Amino acid sequence: MAMTLRLTDEQAAKLREAAARENLSVHAVVLKAIDQYVDQRIQRRQQILAGILAEDAGLITRLADA
Repeated sequence: MAMTLRLTDEQAAKLREAAARENLSVHAVVLKAIDQYVDQRIQRRQQILAGILAEDAGLITRLADA
């Protein structure tokens, strides 16, 4: 999928600096950042759901038996 990304001058400069530091293209840095963001969100969601299930296990069991 092609996409246009509008960045502030400051964001673009930070992105170029990060790419130069890592010896990667700006494109590769953006893809890496997106992957990391999505993976972290998925992991956080799973942690939250696991916490809810653990905290409310008794209630969930009672509701299932009702």
